[in-house]
Amino acid sequence: MKFTLQHTDPASRARAGELVTDHGTIQTPIFMPVGTAATVKGIFHRDLRDDVKAQIILANTYHLYLRPGMEVIEAAGGVHRFSTWDKPMLTDSGGFQVFSLAARRKITEEGVRFSSHIDGSKHIFTPENVIDTERTIGADIMMAFDECPDGRSDYSYSKRSLEMTQRWLDRCFNQYERTQPKYGHYQALFPIVQGCTYPDLRAQAAEFVQQYNADGYAIGGLAVGEPAPVMYEMINVVNSILPTDRPRYLMGVGTPINILEGIERGVDMFDCVMPTRNGRNGMLFTSEGIINIRNEKWKNDFSPIDPAGTSFVDTLYTKAYLRHLSVSGEMMAAQISSLHNVAFYLWLVGEARKHIIAGDFKPWKDAMVIKLARRL
Repeated sequence: MKFTLQHTDPASRARAGELVTDHGTIQTPIFMPVGTAATVKGIFHRDLRDDVKAQIILANTYHLYLRPGMEVIEAAGGVHRFSTWDKPMLTDSGGFQVFSLAARRKITEEGVRFSSHIDGSKHIFTPENVIDTERTIGADIMMAFDECPDGRSDYSYSKRSLEMTQRWLDRCFNQYERTQPKYGHYQALFPIVQGCTYPDLRAQAAEFVQQYNADGYAIGGLAVGEPAPVMYEMINVVNSILPTDRPRYLMGVGTPINILEGIERGVDMFDCVMPTRNGRNGMLFTSEGIINIRNEKWKNDFSPIDPAGTSFVDTLYTKAYLRHLSVSGEMMAAQISSLHNVAFYLWLVGEARKHIIAGDFKPWKDAMVIKLARRL
């Protein structure tokens, strides 16, 4: 895996780069649509590839481990063949999903014991078996197993959590070095920088992870309850320390404004369920602001969904028609809205990249943030 830093914005830390994997090249900054169960909900892989031009998608270790299970994925020849997605893919380690199962899990030094949300069956994730699971899934980028503390955790808990995450990280890399890819392509392992909302813990974590000389680094444990300005402060702290010649991935973030603020602070990669989840509930993100397509005001609006949109659905269908589908509970409403939102997110990071290269990212971003906050 090779990362090349191509341009840096003169007025901020925003960067444009290129990340080369065995399944293709990724132009950064980039947004990764979330394909939790090896599918981005409601969107055909054809449309991800050909319409919205997704360069990489994310799948989830926790969910694939439970269903369909590693035997099925290994028999298929890995997640790329299983899902027919032939471009780069990243797998989360399941740490966040385990965090979200507060009533169903117990964290110890060994790992995390938890009950399946599907059938209540008992399981354990350890740093070692998570690496083994990610090897079997076969994504191009694997995430280390970590604990993701609540963004409102106190200092004492956050410190203990970080120390355990760092011990787990050492075990992850030991297992990574003891194992080999199963399907003939290279797999990178990214450490995750934790530390909650405490600058000294974040700084310590950012220093600690560099000993592994990894192909890239992730920032985790943000957008989990803390205020947005605190999140931005933590990004600044971490990115002032992480090496500039490796990609930085901000996990699970977020709104279009969050993404632009992250890019300004030197983040290269993002993922979030928001485009598809909010789309299924009738929220559309556009370059002029946010549309709630279920509102009465769109009932007789026969203009295109988004005249400036980049997906075929944006000019093929009208707001009135999409509103009709949405309030009727039609499945196609979720498909259209999800495809539009994913296309918009990818357009947004693509425009950010263009303005970084042109040298005017900062004024463009500041003007765009004002637009993105509008409710239409």
